[in-house]
Amino acid sequence: MEQTSDPGATAPAASSGLPRFVVVMLGVAATMAVLLLLHQFSSVVGPVFLAINLVIAAYPIHTWLHSKGTPGWLSATVMLLSVTVILLAAVAGLVWAVSSMVNELPNYSGQWSSLYYSVIDWLRNVGINTTGLSDMMQQISPSSLVSLLSTAFNYGTAITGVVVTIVLTLIFLAMDVPSLRERLHKPSDDYPQLARSMAHFGSSVRAYWVATTVFGAAVATLDGVALAIMGVPLPIVWAMLAFLTNYIPNIGFFIGLIPPVLLALLGSGWQLAVLVVVVYFALNTIIQTVIQPRIVGVTVGVRPTVSFISLLLWGMILGPLGTLIALPMTLLLKALFVDVDPKASWVHAIISMENEKRPKAT
Repeated sequence: MEQTSDPGATAPAASSGLPRFVVVMLGVAATMAVLLLLHQFSSVVGPVFLAINLVIAAYPIHTWLHSKGTPGWLSATVMLLSVTVILLAAVAGLVWAVSSMVNELPNYSGQWSSLYYSVIDWLRNVGINTTGLSDMMQQISPSSLVSLLSTAFNYGTAITGVVVTIVLTLIFLAMDVPSLRERLHKPSDDYPQLARSMAHFGSSVRAYWVATTVFGAAVATLDGVALAIMGVPLPIVWAMLAFLTNYIPNIGFFIGLIPPVLLALLGSGWQLAVLVVVVYFALNTIIQTVIQPRIVGVTVGVRPTVSFISLLLWGMILGPLGTLIALPMTLLLKALFVDVDPKASWVHAIISMENEKRPKAT
């Protein structure tokens, strides 16, 4: 007698491995372990990754020279020297800006005291308890800022170590550049989607650094001209500071804004300080919020919230250098874990701009 069975009643449940909850928890634990390791070795990871970014940004120098018949070793050397000069110039500019602030701020101690007592008297006249505010304002003064900046100079050895690590990494990367295209040929054949994803990462990182440099220089130049016209002391210093802090996403603008506003307030009053704020915001909005996204387009294209969270995360894990490479680090993770996986399209939709093009498999 033929027997029929109910598939829903008799078929054994297919096992696909560990329960989903266990898989998720293992993934979270592995992620935390990796982040802790990155934090533990941040003094190496940060400089090395920044060096890789610089090579990616400068790689067109090598390809252009090589296409003109320049030997591979010579074009790689020119690329290395170009990147090293730019890096050392940026460090020298930062040191010059900080030392200029250290020399200038003590000249405004008297104006700070006058402003301090004026604010305290006004608050007391309107019936506000100023005890806590007095303690706070006494701790924030030109002398305290000078002390803070001077303390930063005590870490000169650490900064020198970071620069040396970056330069050494650049040297070894430059040795590999001439044969890089040939060595990437086989992985691109075996893993085409990964190759496309990493190529998209390279173009995104290059666009990010080039756009940040070009538009940062434009904003800094206009800031310096505007400050000189308004009569704010040290306009070239503040222009240099605006250019360098432009590499820190989201909060770099405010870091570069505070010193000129403070000097304008102490030297000429609140009217000039407000004018400096208005000019800075106007230039930043026009150039970096309206013009820059239209020119850079969809190449980088992560959402502002993702950019800000990246800044906090990588700054906490890798330290101050992590704020510079926060967005490239996020773009690398996106290339390795999102762009290569068609099932992760929902993650791509959440973290990327709506009109960003996703590397497609063929």
